[in-house]
Amino acid sequence: MDYLKQLFQFNSSRYRLLQENTAFAAAVPPGALVLDAGAGDAPYKHLFTHARYESADFEKVAKPYAVSTYVCDLRSIPVEDCRFDCVLFNQVMEHLPEPKLVLVELNRVLKSGGKLIYTGPLFYEEHEQPYDFYRYTQFSLRYLFGAAGFSVERLDWLEGYFGTVGYQLNCMSRYLPWRPASFGYSPYAVLLVPFMLCVKLGASISAVLFHVLERRMKFKLCGYPKNYVVIAVKPSNLQQR
Repeated sequence: MDYLKQLFQFNSSRYRLLQENTAFAAAVPPGALVLDAGAGDAPYKHLFTHARYESADFEKVAKPYAVSTYVCDLRSIPVEDCRFDCVLFNQVMEHLPEPKLVLVELNRVLKSGGKLIYTGPLFYEEHEQPYDFYRYTQFSLRYLFGAAGFSVERLDWLEGYFGTVGYQLNCMSRYLPWRPASFGYSPYAVLLVPFMLCVKLGASISAVLFHVLERRMKFKLCGYPKNYVVIAVKPSNLQQR
């Protein structure tokens, strides 16, 4: 039963997020100072035990938070220029009404030559309302990071299209209506109710299969990602000249 529960609750995006942040953490030198911007419950803090970890969040959404080093608006982080060796910026930018100002601020607090990891959705339902403002294409990400003074070292799909399909199937299994009242008790309800129940069950099972496929292969030949990942660098002073 535990195996079946884990199988049906498996989230391929969280799997890829952990992969990307683990790889990012592995490249961070021992003792480096890390900022987790918009840390929430700090799901990646454990990856940086070899470094010095600080976090910043405005803590206004009704959800669990880890204790933040700085409770602040990310447009104005109360630290000196060039304080951090690297920055984590995971699943945050869609919640910012003025993302460019935040990116400029993250550039300010990052040391010359320092790196930032960004992840964020292209295809995802509204969440953490009312603080959900945007979805970003690869072209808007290149523009925003470039305009804020970063150089994009890598921009990639976080997960492949199988992960996107698995997520949409999860949504179908949760949200498709099936009660007679949902159809206004119309004469069609007698047909729609069993049809919707079959679709929801099929979507739930298919979602598991697509998430398993995503874990085994990152299919990017067609379709679209659920999230993008960016590794951005603050150019050194010599590079900026």
